[in-house]
Amino acid sequence: IGKIKIKHKTLGPVKQRQEEVTRILDTYKIKYELIDISVSLKILQEMRTKVSTPRALPPQIFNGQEYCGDFEMFHKAKENKEILKFLKME
Repeated sequence: IGKIKIKHKTLGPVKQRQEEVTRILDTYKIKYELIDISVSLKILQEMRTKVSTPRALPPQIFNGQEYCGDFEMFHKAKENKEILKFLKME
């Protein structure tokens, strides 16, 4: 299993979504790494390439190099109590 990585942005309305993701991961005691896409255009472009969406917005969630999904998909997994499945941890 790889390390959970969250591509995020530190400012703006996206921050609330990022905070919800990290709060849920903390609740499940899942270790993660936050990667701020606002520090480098290269990181933003890499994220968008990996998710195959040229206008993808953070947060985008990965398990290692494997893409898990975006905030909406994460939120749906939370509602269905399928966080570990979403994160590809089971």
